[in-house]
Amino acid sequence: MASIAHQTVVITGAGSGLGRAMVHAFSQQGWSVAVADINVDAGQKVVAEIEATGGQAFFQRCDVREEADLQQLCDRCLHEWQGIGVLINNAGVVSSMGSTELTLLSEWQRLLDINLLGVVRGCAAFTPTFKAQQGGHIVNIASIAGISSLPKFANYNASKAAVISLSETLRIELGQKNIGVTVVCPSLFKTNLADSMVNPREGQHEKVSQAMERSSISADDIAQKVVKAVNKNQFYLLPHKHTWLVWWLKRLSPRLYELVMARWPVA
Repeated sequence: MASIAHQTVVITGAGSGLGRAMVHAFSQQGWSVAVADINVDAGQKVVAEIEATGGQAFFQRCDVREEADLQQLCDRCLHEWQGIGVLINNAGVVSSMGSTELTLLSEWQRLLDINLLGVVRGCAAFTPTFKAQQGGHIVNIASIAGISSLPKFANYNASKAAVISLSETLRIELGQKNIGVTVVCPSLFKTNLADSMVNPREGQHEKVSQAMERSSISADDIAQKVVKAVNKNQFYLLPHKHTWLVWWLKRLSPRLYELVMARWPVA
């Protein structure tokens, strides 16, 4: 595909978890990687891992809450490379568990600023470059929570549902310009995402971490699927097979879907 001919990929939140796994997955395919993260030590460590295996990568500190950081990231990539192939908006946090009426507005604001507006800022910063070079690909990391709303995670669900809607819009807007879009909607998988919980209440970190450990899919597994999805210009990527069943159940039998979600193990 002309849209990914540059074989260069930019990944936010690349210092750990799924972001780090995607850095390695793309590097193993010969891609050059821009490792972007707010955690300098973690990001530089990932770059060192790639360089130790003969790959090419550089680190750029990036806080996705800052528009200037995303623009500086884009400018750095254009300086380092002749073009940009793929942008992966991966940086995100998970909310603490709690009923909607008891969730503080400050928690909503912080989570939406990172999970949703961080993606918006990334797309806004890089899309002009993709249009100018007449090709590119955007990958937005959402969650199955944006499709199948987990109880007691209203703000997280809302942020990821908005990312899915944004991605659908971009797919239509940019498709005729040779710019692909993929939205990734994983369920729980083995990663350190629980460490990013906003103001976790007693026992919640352990509960979410245990649910993640029970997953049969790792971050590395999902990262490999992301690489394939980019190469195929696949739009929806639901890595867990059971999530397709939940998605169809929601459409075919809303009442049964509600009963299933009420028994979701994390809630």
